[in-house]
Amino acid sequence: MRVLPTDRGLRLIVECDGASRGNPGPAAVGVRITDTNGEVLAEIAEGIGVATNNVAEYTAAIRGLERARELGAQEVLVRSDSRLLVEQLSGRFKVKNPTLQRLHAEASSLAAGFARIRYEHVPREQNTEADRLANRGVDEWLAGEGVTWSRPAPSPRLWEAEEERR
Repeated sequence: MRVLPTDRGLRLIVECDGASRGNPGPAAVGVRITDTNGEVLAEIAEGIGVATNNVAEYTAAIRGLERARELGAQEVLVRSDSRLLVEQLSGRFKVKNPTLQRLHAEASSLAAGFARIRYEHVPREQNTEADRLANRGVDEWLAGEGVTWSRPAPSPRLWEAEEERR
């Protein structure tokens, strides 16, 4: 009798980006969630009001983790072009700013709900879809729409497989 491996859980990739036109200025988040085959499961473009770029970056990661949890993810890879965000969430940089400390705690709490989470810094050129969504969020917020746009997600599938320094 052949024994099948146990289900390893839903694995998702959360590509996130924050945009702020001015620092602080009108800000938004962009999130694209895919499976490991590249199938887009969800997209978020959301204006968040006036904020700094780092606040927008953290908020994007938080929105992405919240949506990944809603989709039933067990394992998550968070990709961002913000080195500060990745290094702080990975625990390699300290978080000194009080506002970022609060957002860091919220993101860390969400991250603790996954069986496995990893963070990856990617060049801006490899984060174009999340950037596009973040800029869409700013544009819509500035146009007075001020609403969240979120692409509906299909049913998830199971598969095998710079302001602060230390």
